[in-house]
Parts: sequence; structure tokens; C-alpha cells
Amino acid sequence: MPRTDNDTWDLATSVGATATMVAAARAVASKADNPLIDDRFAEPLVRAVGVDFLTRWVTGDLVAADVDDDESSWKLEQMPDAMAVRTRFFDAFFAEATRAGIRQAVILASGLDARAYRLDWPAGMTVFEVDQPEVIAFKTNTLAGLGAEPTADRRAVGVDLRHDWPAALIGAGFDTSQPTAWIAEGLLGYLPPDAQDRLLDNISALSANGSQLATEAIPDMPEVDRERAREAMRKATEKWRAHGFGLEFSELGYEGDRNDVAAYLGTLGWHSTGRPMSDLLADNRLPPVPQTNDSVSMADTIYYTSSK
Repeated sequence: MPRTDNDTWDLATSVGATATMVAAARAVASKADNPLIDDRFAEPLVRAVGVDFLTRWVTGDLVAADVDDDESSWKLEQMPDAMAVRTRFFDAFFAEATRAGIRQAVILASGLDARAYRLDWPAGMTVFEVDQPEVIAFKTNTLAGLGAEPTADRRAVGVDLRHDWPAALIGAGFDTSQPTAWIAEGLLGYLPPDAQDRLLDNISALSANGSQLATEAIPDMPEVDRERAREAMRKATEKWRAHGFGLEFSELGYEGDRNDVAAYLGTLGWHSTGRPMSDLLADNRLPPVPQTNDSVSMADTIYYTSSK
């Protein structure tokens, strides 16, 4: 079902299921022979959500190559490498921000992100996690049941990002006078273009000088035939549906001309540098993800680091 302004989801449906899928990819990546990441919480969180297709993937009962379309440039088999380098990018961002003295972090649309539990945060660090109340509660309760303890002062902020999340964030103790390290990972592509701008406006308004922001941005590619791209995505995931995972990825995002993140932040006084995922994969000596002119691939995704 296509997205609407007031749609809702849990971690097994719609946008929420993509968060679980990303966690599953992190779990698979953590089991690699020479893993780039170690997310020990990813698999138990995926198991707790209970999407059979993803549970079988993380446990090894389902082989990604068996459910991928051989002719597609978008494969489940590619996701662990892609999510490993993505995770390393954002982990490194937080490490560098805290080395610079920042002691306040915000994870927007935190989903099943367990950084508040698995990263080695410095003393005096406060980490705010913002997501829908049901998502926040599920993760909090599941990790508590595992005996996990946050490694920083974790503040859970249960609010829909389409509502007044800045007020909720401040109500949870966010200090607008202190520099902040923000991340928007796996988020912007699920926002309408104007909502992306509003999110960046709000981040900027809440950020003291010295703040930093890391974002994952889907480039605007107007030459792409959108209907052809949707059909390619449906074909790529046809076998997934046959195995019971019926998420329609082509219906989860929003179309329309989208402002370039770096350029837009530049108008708000931020300086940005960006690198595509293809570079991150090459840096870590991982195979490239195929790119085509028919659609935007994971390799086209740009990772920006911005400072104010």
C-alpha cells in the first residue's frame, strides 16, 4: 500500500520492516569471516520482531542467492556488505565527533539501531533516540530482556518525526546550547521532498555552533524512468514474496524533485563533504554493487558529513 501522510507501522510492516531488514543485514555481516562490524544485538532483535523471512536469513536457513533475481542489479546478497560499510561510516562519525568533544548525540528514526548499547561512548555522553513510540518501546523492552545496558545516558524519545519532535526532544533534556552529533541513517528517502527540507531546517535550528551531522542521501536522478525503476524493483523481489516477504519497496518512498542535501545545508550555514557508497565499498576492499541507468542503486547513495 502506498504511503500516506498519517500512515503508521510497526517493525514488521511498511517502513518499519525495512529497519528490521537492515538489522538482519548487520547480523549477517557480523558473521562474516573477517567482519567489518560487530553488532551482537542485531540478530536477537530481528528474531524478536518475528518476520520469518528475515529470521531465516540471519540464522542461515535461507540463502540470499537462492531468492535473488540473477539479472537484477539489486540483490539481498549485496546487502550485508552495503550495510556493513554504512554502519562503519556512521560509527566512525560518532567516534570522531566525540573525539572533538561533543557529548550530545541524536539518532533520528533510530529503529533497531543499538549504538547506545554497543558503542564505547565517553564519560558524560547523552544519546537521544527518536522514533515512533511503539518502535522505541519494542527495542527498549527487548534489549532489557537480553540484559543489555546502555553505554551512555540513553534518552528514548517516542515521537513521530512528522509531529513536533523538536519539542519532544527538548522535553527529554536536549540542550540547544551544546554542540550535537546528529545522524539521519536510512531516513531521508522515506520522507517527501518538502519534509526532508523541514527536517534539515529543524536540525539546523536546534544545533549550536560546532555541531555535526551525518546523513545518507538518495541522489536526485531525473533521467530515471520511474515506472521502469518500480518494475525493476518488483522483479528483483519477486522470489522474496514467494518466500513470504511481501513488502512492496517501490511504494515506501516518495517521488518528486528533491533538494541536494549538501547544497540545502549550505544555505543554512553548514559545510558538507560527501562520498558515494561505491567509494565506501572500495575503501573496505569489498565487491562493487552494480549500477545502471534505469534506477538508483545502493552504490549511488551518498554519505554526507556536515559541520556547523
